[in-house]
Amino acid sequence: MPDKSALEHRRRFLELALRVEALRFGEFTLKSGRNSPYFFNAGRFDSGAALATLAGCYADAIDAAGIGFDLLFGPAYKGIPLATALACEYARRGRDLPVAFNRKEAKAHGEGGSLIGAPLAGRRVLVVDDVVTAGTAVREALATITAAGGSVAALAIALDRQEAVAEGDPRSATQALAEDAGIAVVAVAGLDDLLAFAGESGELVGQRERLLDYRARFGCRTGAAG
Repeated sequence: MPDKSALEHRRRFLELALRVEALRFGEFTLKSGRNSPYFFNAGRFDSGAALATLAGCYADAIDAAGIGFDLLFGPAYKGIPLATALACEYARRGRDLPVAFNRKEAKAHGEGGSLIGAPLAGRRVLVVDDVVTAGTAVREALATITAAGGSVAALAIALDRQEAVAEGDPRSATQALAEDAGIAVVAVAGLDDLLAFAGESGELVGQRERLLDYRARFGCRTGAAG
């Protein structure tokens, strides 16, 4: 069982997500067509203070996982502010890391190309994003990094929903990505953490049964990333 210090960043993240309404409860239809009792939208971390606190949670989760890397990469679009905020957090901690990100469409004028920021060649790259659903955007980012001469050290995400990709595939999206791409995936928190948090919170205790029912129907075969 993880000690309290290992769980502290997960609690801080969930408290922040609730406070800024990045994490909401109700009835939500996902891209998969599933009816979910909760929804996560990283776009609601939309202030300097929220992003700074979020970046601290990411950094704690990444450091706890012991991942070795020397460049941060944010896939367009939500990954861009996340990687930038994380770079600022590491600079605050005394580690100055280069940052890069991609464009959705390659630029034909000016400096051109599909990449912006620090060069990737020879770097161990940590990809920073919010969640993994189908994993398409992240896989495109991995291919871009490899083509530019970088090597992918790991992927860091905010929330692992820990649900099966499809009826015939009991892996979660993060498990599928980790296995197919051969990389580590670190999540700040997962559905298991949300369930534990809901059980201790008077405000959320009423949501716990619905979360448990959702996990029973759609949960992946094993635990969260990270």
